[in-house]
Amino acid sequence: MKKLLEIIVLGLLLSGNAFANISIFDKWLYDNGHYELVEKIEKEICKSLDKGDPKYNTNLCHINSYKNNLYIKMNPKKYNLAYQANPNLDTLIYYLYKYSYRPRYELNEFKSTNNSYNFKFNLIEDKYLKKQMKTKGILSYLYYQDGEVLIDEFSPKERLGEFLNNETKFYSMSMSKSVTSYILGHAICEGYIDGVDARINDWPVIKDSLYHNQKLINFLNMNTGDQKYIDEFEDGTSALGDYEDRNIETTMNLHFRGKNTKKSKNTYNYNGFVTQLILNYIKFKTGEDYEKLYSRIFNDKVKIKHSILYSETSFQEEYGNGHPNISATRFDYLRIAKAIMDDYQNDTCVGKYLKEIHKRRIPKRYNENKSEPEFNRTKSYGGQFHMDYPGLKNKVIFGMGGYGGQAILIDMENSRIVVLNSLHYNNGKYKYNVKKLLINPIKKGK
Repeated sequence: MKKLLEIIVLGLLLSGNAFANISIFDKWLYDNGHYELVEKIEKEICKSLDKGDPKYNTNLCHINSYKNNLYIKMNPKKYNLAYQANPNLDTLIYYLYKYSYRPRYELNEFKSTNNSYNFKFNLIEDKYLKKQMKTKGILSYLYYQDGEVLIDEFSPKERLGEFLNNETKFYSMSMSKSVTSYILGHAICEGYIDGVDARINDWPVIKDSLYHNQKLINFLNMNTGDQKYIDEFEDGTSALGDYEDRNIETTMNLHFRGKNTKKSKNTYNYNGFVTQLILNYIKFKTGEDYEKLYSRIFNDKVKIKHSILYSETSFQEEYGNGHPNISATRFDYLRIAKAIMDDYQNDTCVGKYLKEIHKRRIPKRYNENKSEPEFNRTKSYGGQFHMDYPGLKNKVIFGMGGYGGQAILIDMENSRIVVLNSLHYNNGKYKYNVKKLLINPIKKGK
């Protein structure tokens, strides 16, 4: 009986949260002029009352309610769309709002200094891409080659394009893994950290855990021997539970300290917790200089145009409260990718770091990578980047991949970059053509 009551209460809480989210979504639709999708609901009693009438406030007539006419099917188990889902357009609209526009009070804003890099354009038409965008979850596609943007496309207006513009921010935790690595390269080059072979033995937060005294390169390559405790490939979960919502100190106390946890054989084990460790170690080593370092990277070098959003827990910084995620505009993602490519080509200190992590890359596992979606299915992983893409043999490609089919491929030697922002990807209706949209443009150019 007690268990049944708990289930009922949980169900009510979840449905209450869903209702609250939908209400905010409806208001967002109305406030942004999508009147064909939503209407303002006025209370019957309020129709005959003036704003000066005391009954106007008593009946809360100043608080508007809204109702959409969409058929939305939410994922009851997870925040994200389920991988195997084939959502209708109405559901995609709602999840686009969740990912890009809903209020995210846990996110901090890093503002640009309005000294942005301006791209040159020499646009061409790609009919196949436009055809794919009519039916897939692709939101935006950019192709850069030899100093120019050649392709610049949004999802069609009749699909999702009416909700998108160049200021729309696309959220990703997985692509930010590579961004975290890029930040680390700068921290090394500025002398805060000795190098990729430095042993992490000076950070109290991970003391008495399997991560203590390991080389930084193990963290970069996702081969710290933690596969017994975290496995995000089998079912998208891990023994660590919701580590993303906790600081590192809490996760260590819950799952490592006093638990007799032991390091297993070093092998590729892709997970977000290791990146969380890298980011917070950077913050630990840079101390009060972290925000200045961040500014030197994204304002002075990358020259972002719009702000970047990132999150921290409410806990104190000394306990590891930073989370490796990023919310940025499509062209700022391209600016980040270009800065990475420029460092590599110009052989700067950070460029040497990038060449080192490429040299030290390791093979992937998981039954020839079949557990990974096709856009991430590479043969190697190095320094928080996907490497050695099938069909791109003998090319130095640094790849970023994220939930829903988001992908960035950087051809370090031939100055080609693809930035594909996507809302949903699966092995069915929403599987875009990886070969034609990602591999071939890097391989053959335009």
